[in-house]
Amino acid sequence: MPRPLEGKNALVTGASRGIGRAIAERLAADGATVAVGYANRPDAADRVVAAITAAGGTAFPLPAALGAHGDAAALWAAYDTAIADHTDRTGVDILVNNAALGNSPDLDTITEAEFDALFATNVRAPLFIVQQARERLRDGGRIINISSGTARLAMPGIMAYGATKGALDTLTLNLAQLLGPRGITVNSLAPGIVDTDTNAGWLRGDPDAQAWAASLAALGRVGRPDDISGIAAFLASDDARWVTGRTIDATGGALLGV
Repeated sequence: MPRPLEGKNALVTGASRGIGRAIAERLAADGATVAVGYANRPDAADRVVAAITAAGGTAFPLPAALGAHGDAAALWAAYDTAIADHTDRTGVDILVNNAALGNSPDLDTITEAEFDALFATNVRAPLFIVQQARERLRDGGRIINISSGTARLAMPGIMAYGATKGALDTLTLNLAQLLGPRGITVNSLAPGIVDTDTNAGWLRGDPDAQAWAASLAALGRVGRPDDISGIAAFLASDDARWVTGRTIDATGGALLGV
């Protein structure tokens, strides 16, 4: 049977580990040729590509350091060169804006430089990546912005991070309206606490931390990267053609009773 994303080209930023890796692997398993974006760990990106290739998929690493002026242009220039080496079909069908700085200091300690870096990576970069993607993105394409449950839940200790994800959800809403006439859907996907390297320092190896994190979700456990990648695969598929401008809660029902 043909795979649902057969013949599609996908770019996933921040795909060398965690949720981004899981999404890249799932999109490739569903038939897409996947650009595995990474910032500073080419070895990790190579491992993702190797895993996808070993499973029968097609992928390639794509250097994509984000947060500086000109980063979007550099990303797409590298993509245009690399995609031609892996498929005769240029352009892009699926764009996943996943790369982000994943935490922030609290109000008492955050600096202006840290604030600026958060918004440069988590908000400015996705906006300009989409700006320059429009001429490459085929009609009927998909844009998936990886948001966070912190955009709707009060977590003062990381409020600046949550603010970037709230801004990303606003971009999603407006881009969906703007690109809708071309049949391009734009959605946000908002995970809760997921067992990734980003959370490893406080979550793994600490039963009390794991129990607390699990208690937040109605489903009673900590999220896994494949919990998120399955939803991303749906949003990337034709089955999601009538869903746009939405933020999909993927927190396992975090704090429903609050």
